[in-house]
Amino acid sequence: MSTFLVPLQVVVQTPAHSGVAATLTYTHTEPLPAGTLVRVPLGTREVLGVVWDPRSEDAPQAEPSRLRAITAVLQGLAPLDDGWRRLVGFAAGYYQRNLGEIALMALPPSLRGLSAEQLARRLRRKPDARVAGIRACAQADEGNLVSIALSAEQESVTAEIDAQTGPFLLFGSTGSGKTEVYLQAVAAALAADGENQVLVLVPEINLTPQLEARFRARFAPLYGQAAIVSLHSGMTHPQRLGSWLAAHTGSARIVLGTRMAIFASLPRLALIVVDEEHDASYKQQEGARYSARDLAVWRARDAGAKLILGSATPSLESWHASEPAIARYRRLCMPSRIGAACLPRLRLVDMGQQPRKAVFAPALLAAITERVERGEQCLVLLNRRGYAPVLHCHACGWKSDCPQCSATRVFHKTDRSLRCHHCGLASGVPRACPDCGNPDILPVGRGTEQLQEQLAQLLRNVITPERRAARVARIDADTTRARGALQAQLAQVHAGDIDVLVGTQMVAKGHDFRRITLVAAVQPDSALFSSDFRAPERLFALLMQAGGRAGRDAGYMAAHGSAPELWVQTWHPEHPLFAALREHDYPAFAARQLAEREAAAMPPWSHQALLRADARTQEAAQAFLQAAVEAARAAQLPGLAQVFLYPPVPLAVQRVANVERAQMLLESGNRRALQHFLTAWQPLLHAERAHHKGLVRWLVDVDPQAI
Repeated sequence: MSTFLVPLQVVVQTPAHSGVAATLTYTHTEPLPAGTLVRVPLGTREVLGVVWDPRSEDAPQAEPSRLRAITAVLQGLAPLDDGWRRLVGFAAGYYQRNLGEIALMALPPSLRGLSAEQLARRLRRKPDARVAGIRACAQADEGNLVSIALSAEQESVTAEIDAQTGPFLLFGSTGSGKTEVYLQAVAAALAADGENQVLVLVPEINLTPQLEARFRARFAPLYGQAAIVSLHSGMTHPQRLGSWLAAHTGSARIVLGTRMAIFASLPRLALIVVDEEHDASYKQQEGARYSARDLAVWRARDAGAKLILGSATPSLESWHASEPAIARYRRLCMPSRIGAACLPRLRLVDMGQQPRKAVFAPALLAAITERVERGEQCLVLLNRRGYAPVLHCHACGWKSDCPQCSATRVFHKTDRSLRCHHCGLASGVPRACPDCGNPDILPVGRGTEQLQEQLAQLLRNVITPERRAARVARIDADTTRARGALQAQLAQVHAGDIDVLVGTQMVAKGHDFRRITLVAAVQPDSALFSSDFRAPERLFALLMQAGGRAGRDAGYMAAHGSAPELWVQTWHPEHPLFAALREHDYPAFAARQLAEREAAAMPPWSHQALLRADARTQEAAQAFLQAAVEAARAAQLPGLAQVFLYPPVPLAVQRVANVERAQMLLESGNRRALQHFLTAWQPLLHAERAHHKGLVRWLVDVDPQAI
């Protein structure tokens, strides 16, 4: 007696440009619900797959007897729901990626490798003892929470979020108490239903510990410690799996995470919060180049959940969408800081009027000295790590170029190394010029290492009120590589053990430093005249966010009789960006930038995509791009008449790891036309690759953040 086999469509992870169909057909002895996790054979391997809705794909018909069978069903785990599958399907279509690539990327790495038996053992593990009390705690009287006194602005904004459906753009100055508004919104969402879940996104891993601490302090007494989980790439694979399972099963009520958390399985999603929504870190820059901020907007609308986008410097796209004439977002404003705290005063330093080769203007150095002698802290910002960007021989002109990239290797004095920040190639510093033998090879330019060294030297005689010498510390990607290093260094800052902190942009946003009263930006001018039209927006946001670290504690400022200051050393003090920065006038800056973009038909008045090609030679990369254009025109692809294709050009860093890189910009005033064109273009791009042997890879980047 033969067994009846049911054909099922299964999504598996296949190479991005393999040309393999989005779903593959397998058989099983019985129907399985869409979203079921299964183990299936793929070539000589056995991989994880997700049963998909057959109606979503034009699945090829085949005799069941000729199809391969599903190896195992991962029992005990509820199927991934319709909302999750719709999110994955939308992301794959919009960002022009393979459906299986997005679906499997969204699952924890540990889950992809578990067999059915291993998963069953994992699920049988006894939950943390705290989990048992979650449901009971959820029924506790919400009045047990500590009553928080809200400012008038916070009360008004919170009431509007409660009363309206959103989505909301929360425009609040640094220190205005946006986090408390998030906490109030989360409390309301969880109290509305005993199974509701909330997703809170932050742009960077280093912002999750302090946010998690605040959420645990507020909600653990009500819902238990296990109801709050984090989800980011800094966690171990078992930790990520545990958090994902808690979210998927509903035992986790609050999920805090970075951009990857947007794909968490949250069956009862009621609220999404995107903190620092303007941050470019929400855009993935490798593989599937999705924007977690934009996917949050789509997911909230699809799930019927509320959405709060929060920032002191919203992205211009979000700001435009919240204009009364557009009104896609409801704009909520909190212009004042909590309590009597005031925004920092801007002090512009014209470097053209300072002593030659001065790193710090005398007035700035005097201000830092005065603050340290009063026991206050200062933050010095330079968005370039290392000691110097390049070593240079003045005798023959040799530079510390990277042999694999069209970039220089950065001099790191701490370990006497030259490192390429693009390909990672590192070597020791030569004793003499490799070309002419000159022993006097000198660093050119400055990085955070050099700034820390020079400040320590300049402040060596400065004594704090505790009768000790001033301490200068540095926080950047080099000093925080070790596990727990960032948390330890931030703890030192919060404890007052550091007097002057030198850092990159990683310390310029989100951190609640209570004792910092002065912030100084040393070399911000490069972004003023960048070829990237988003550079002024990013610089304004960085300076506003950095300045927001100063003077956050009104009580501390009053006790020291101090006022917060933001010092900016610039060669162009007359630039309009600084005029808006002086008044903390983001609306004026945004209006000027949007007017310029409208005149140039740039986003948000147009929509963009990049086609990038990596090849063994620059000629091969550009030849592929040009051939792709000619193929599109020959085929008269849909939407072509509404899409402008710019000529291929090399990237700013043309060669990385001995691979040449070129790109071509596509622009259209109609988003739908651009999407139709890109979708129709995909088969032609796959076909063209076969004709260009020197091509290494190609990719499409929709809504690029850097051009």
